Amino acid sequence: MADIIGLVLPFFGMIFLGYVVARITRQPIEALGWLNTFIIYIALPALFFKLVAKTPIEQLTRIDFILANVSATYLVFTLIFAAGLLLRRATTREATIQGLAAAYGNIGYMGPGLALLAFGEPAAVPVALIFCFENMLHFSIAPALMALGGGEKQPLHRLAAGVARRIVTHPFIIATAAGFLAAFTGFEAPAPLQRLIDYLAQAAAPCALFAMGVTLALRPLKRVPVEIGYIVPAKLVLLPVTMYLMLGLAGSFDPVWVYTAVLLAALPTATNVFVIGQQYGVWQERASATILVTTVLSVATVTALLYLVKSGLLPADPFP
Repeated sequence: MADIIGLVLPFFGMIFLGYVVARITRQPIEALGWLNTFIIYIALPALFFKLVAKTPIEQLTRIDFILANVSATYLVFTLIFAAGLLLRRATTREATIQGLAAAYGNIGYMGPGLALLAFGEPAAVPVALIFCFENMLHFSIAPALMALGGGEKQPLHRLAAGVARRIVTHPFIIATAAGFLAAFTGFEAPAPLQRLIDYLAQAAAPCALFAMGVTLALRPLKRVPVEIGYIVPAKLVLLPVTMYLMLGLAGSFDPVWVYTAVLLAALPTATNVFVIGQQYGVWQERASATILVTTVLSVATVTALLYLVKSGLLPADPFP
């Protein structure tokens, strides 16, 4: 257990340091802008490119893994979306944010750093595949359901074009696509360029985690929504369990791929859920509360998951 604590302590410690520094210095949230720009446009893309480019191309085309992953994610999304509509009498737009709060994990800022720390470089490919395909779905489904819920004035073709543009121009997806191309062609970056990529990639995890802590500090908990009672267990427990079982039903995968997918499913709600809520003026304060609560509780749930994995108590195949 000491090894597991030693693994997660630096990781969550960076989030805690960001939180503490933000509370002490009282900088406005706008001061975080350039750090977020560096993370989103430079550091994390460099990390994704570096890891994917070194991967054999046959590992990058595991459609069975991708389908199992997104099926588990959107099974939980659908369940919470329906619960919002039927149990809480939420609007379609409110239920959409609630569903995302349960299914959209922090796979961008937290995922790569923690997965690589826990499982090493073999975790790079499943992280990249999960990130790309889940985000393509999130970027598509959120605006589509918001449009169905009313309030969207633009024509359908413009909405579809906007969704497609967000997908193909996202820095993470561009970097991963470039990594795919490099892996396919056997491209190797010249030594000076490779050193720059390595240098930037090393900055990705600490900067992302620090920025996440700052964001949590600057969006304090103002109200605890009733929906947290089922959204939090769905995000931290139901989604990783569903992911584990779905991968077991889908076929035989490398244990590192299974554990990486389950770990990413167990991560707290992504800060992007608040951004989407703010963009559409729906459920934003309660989304912020969900992010904070799931992040705090994930210290215990992620530690427990890693203990089960590292101790051998959680077999890679639930249906041997």
